[in-house]
Amino acid sequence: MTEDHDPVVASGRREDRGDQSLLVLERSFRAPAVDVWAAITEPDRLERWIGTWTGDPASGSVLVRMTAEGEDAQAEVFTIDECDPPRRLVVTSTPPGSDAAWHVEVDLVESAGATTLTFRQSMPDADLATSVGPGWEYYLDRLVAVETGRDVAAVDFDLYLRRMSGHYTELFADLRQAR
Repeated sequence: MTEDHDPVVASGRREDRGDQSLLVLERSFRAPAVDVWAAITEPDRLERWIGTWTGDPASGSVLVRMTAEGEDAQAEVFTIDECDPPRRLVVTSTPPGSDAAWHVEVDLVESAGATTLTFRQSMPDADLATSVGPGWEYYLDRLVAVETGRDVAAVDFDLYLRRMSGHYTELFADLRQAR
């Protein structure tokens, strides 16, 4: 799998659906959708770039621990709202210490042996966007790194935060004014 994204430049955009604002990120892979799906849903492959999950997805939820956040990362319940392998996954979670639920959508579109992953997350306020935007850029670039055989440890979160926070603050600035 390869991709065309430069990790030092913020690539996220905003999408508005009615009264909901969404952070939107894309990554491209030279791989079929079924391979990208496995990288985002199979616990052993997921753990290589973000974390792992336990439980039975058939129950409608799993327990996710973002191991890339460190040893003391708390597990979160992710409710599976929609699962259409290998095309679409929609989940909702409420991170520890947060009042806002995170609604996340991942869509995979395959064309001519390449797959585009489109990630969307609800963005309720500008303050959250300042760190969440760079955070998802970081995690998705870790996914690209691990799937292309590059060193996932070379993806530096502090660099993402420094270089991208301003983009996301500006992108969602009107949400701060709406409070």
